[in-house]
This record gives sequence, C-alpha cells and structure tokens, in this order.
Amino acid sequence: MIKYALVTGSAGLIGGEAVDYLCSQGFSVVGIDNDFRSIFFGPNSSTDWNTKRLLELHANFEFKNIDIRDYENLRDVFKNQSFEIIIHTAAQPSHDWAAKDPIVDFSINANGTLNLLELTRLFCPEATFIFTSTNKVYGDTPNSLPIIEGDLRYDLPQSHTFWQGIDESMSIDYSTHSLFGVSKCSADLLTQEYGHYFNLNTGIFRGGCLTGPTHSSAELHGFLSYLVKTIIQGNTYKILGYKGKQVRDNLHANDLILMFMEFHKNPKKGEVYNVGGGRENSTSVLEAIELIESVSGKSAIVDYRNDNRVGDHKWYITNNNKFKTHYPKWKLNYNLDKIIKDLISGVRI
Repeated sequence: MIKYALVTGSAGLIGGEAVDYLCSQGFSVVGIDNDFRSIFFGPNSSTDWNTKRLLELHANFEFKNIDIRDYENLRDVFKNQSFEIIIHTAAQPSHDWAAKDPIVDFSINANGTLNLLELTRLFCPEATFIFTSTNKVYGDTPNSLPIIEGDLRYDLPQSHTFWQGIDESMSIDYSTHSLFGVSKCSADLLTQEYGHYFNLNTGIFRGGCLTGPTHSSAELHGFLSYLVKTIIQGNTYKILGYKGKQVRDNLHANDLILMFMEFHKNPKKGEVYNVGGGRENSTSVLEAIELIESVSGKSAIVDYRNDNRVGDHKWYITNNNKFKTHYPKWKLNYNLDKIIKDLISGVRI
C-alpha cells in the first residue's frame, strides 16, 4: 500500500531533507514551494536548484509551485490525496525581512499555517502534522539570564538550571520577539490548538540553528551554513554585535528529520518540543570561525559591527530532554565537527 506525504517548503533545507528521507522510505511525496527565498534574500539564495535535484533523484516526488497563502490551490492538493504525514517547513524566516514587510511575513507564517491546519482537519484528520517552529517564540527572554562573558563565548554559570540548555518551561510572554518571532509564535499556538481543540496529531518543533549542506543560506538567515560558505568562498563575514561571542547550538537537518519520524510513529496532540544540537553542538561565532579555519585551511575575513539585531539572543542552547524522554530511540548523529565538514563539502564555488 502506497503511503502519501506532503512537504511544504520542499526545496528548503528541512523540506528538502524531509523529501529525500520520505522518498527513500517508499512514500509518495508531494512537495510545495514557490522559491520565495529568492525574493527574501536575492537570486543567490534561490532554492530552485534543490527542486531540480529532488525531481531528478526521486521518481516518487511530485512538485507543485504553490504559495501556502493560496487556500484554493492548497485545497485542490488535499482533495486529490489523503496524506499520512504533513511536514510544514515553508516560512518567511528572517527577523530583518519581517520588519520590512510585516503583513507579508504574518500572512505567510501565520495565515499560511492556518490554511494547512484547516485543510488537514477537513481532509486527513488522522494524519501527523509536524510544524517547524522556532526558539524565537521565547523572544529575548534568554538575554535576561545571568550570562557571563568568557574569552570566546558568553555562557551561563554551570550551577544554573538552564546550563544544559533551555527547555519548554521558558515563558513566551513579556519579551521582544521580533515580528518574525511573533508570526511564528502565532503559527506555533495555532498548531497546538488544532491538536488540543480538534484532536489532531500535531507536533511543534522549536528549532534554533538548523543546518546542512543543502541550505541556501544568506546573511539574514542560516548562521553556520552562511559562515562556512563565506569563509570558503573568500568573502567578508559581518559579525553583528555581542563581540562575536553569541552562542548557538547547531542541529543537522538529518537529525531533525529523524526526530519527526520518531514522532510520527507515536504522535501526540499539540505537543511542543525544543529541538537543537544541545551543549555538545554549541559554538560562539568566534569559536565557529576558528573551527572552520582549522578544518578548511582557509582564513576568515571579518567585519565587526557593534549593533546586534533587535531581539537577537546573546546565548541560546537547547535542552532536548523532553523529546528524548518521549522518544528514547532518537540520538544525535552529527556532532559539530561532522556538521562543519558536511557544510564545507556542500559549498558551491
């Protein structure tokens, strides 16, 4: 019996990784994308190349050029096929871009997600619906933690509750989120509510720095991938504030897809998970530059700017313990060194 899957943002980093995995597992996959990334970040960040790659690789992949704000065209997709799993990754992903056009940002991230949830409820209510949320739903609350400054990174005292990483107990209220954070938070809450109110199988995955070699990264989105690409191509990397000591944990896209699939085996209703690489995969910008230089043999060209982005985290490490408790078979396959080597191998010069 054929299993059917729908992936939105199918040409992006997470969407493309999901298509590759699902096709390899025998699913018949419908991918939805409209290459808006080239509009957000310019032609060099177009994802059209990834759509072509996926179509060439997988006979069981069907692509549809649809804007997720287009309810009627989405409805036709759902009417024609009952999906077992829906992985929703399509989004406007940038803080800075959202501030330039809040209406477009909100309509894509919030209204587009509402369209997909409602169509899932109407046409395939037994399906697993997975939403890629963001740690930006917590706004700049992580910056209120007692962060201490080291030589190369900011960090928390080892005695602090969140030293191993921030868990889902952190409040999403009383903070500056950025408009992007607000639109994603709206979608996050909608996905929770469709699980709780309509009893749908919905999982909300609050990711931070998600990465991989198929990332069409840009200055405004895709920190580690863009940093690797900039150094390898010999271009200048701009460090935006915090002395370059801001910390992120990094999760490879393949590890995230395996999380999705574990959830799909035993889905829950409106469950929220913080997902990331954890402390073991954490790095500051300065540390990441040193590591990339060491692995690649290339020297970074850096331009430091004093002003950080509004609402940007000074320190963020993810605590995955809730997900690991619910799904103990999942484990991290990509450590930071392996991620860097994989990113370097994927740079198109």
